[in-house]
Amino acid sequence: MSGAQEKPRDFWSRRRADVEAEAQVEDALDHARVAEAEDAKLAERSDEEILAELDLLEPESLESPDQVREFLNSAVPQRLKTRALRRLWRLNPIFANLDGLVDYGEDFTDAAMVIENMQTVYQVGKGMLTAFVDDEEEDEEITDETSEDEDEETQAPTLTDEEEEAPMIVAATPDPLPEPEPAPVAMPQRRMRFAFDTA
Repeated sequence: MSGAQEKPRDFWSRRRADVEAEAQVEDALDHARVAEAEDAKLAERSDEEILAELDLLEPESLESPDQVREFLNSAVPQRLKTRALRRLWRLNPIFANLDGLVDYGEDFTDAAMVIENMQTVYQVGKGMLTAFVDDEEEDEEITDETSEDEDEETQAPTLTDEEEEAPMIVAATPDPLPEPEPAPVAMPQRRMRFAFDTA
């Protein structure tokens, strides 16, 4: 192990290291408090005022990636940094062009496959069951109407030349289900018997 990674063995060395660590934590907390106070002051001000004070351009009007570096200063609030970085993605061709290795870079909305005025039978919270019940009722009504129409027709339908040439489709009869195999009979369990010689 190197000397920096080893823990000191004597009490005073450990004590000094603990005091230094506490001082570093306090310094970090002080810096965080100062940064929060500055952010609170900057949050009250508008972006135009901050840009005028820091002598910066509007992030949307940046022309080169070098101008974006000026926005990465610690005095600039995060919302302006974000706007500048968004502009950087459009300026730099390396960032602007997707290379195909981005897993989520595609449009997964599938807008090309959407049909206009498409309706679905799914209802949020209810599912599809009620829609199917309604469809079955409508199908029954339609079949009732068609059976009445067939009864009213007395003339045999005439076939056209195309219908005569077309092969007839015969409804397939369902195959009967095979009978289930009988359940296997369980074999009786055998118990092991032990005999001990007692002498």
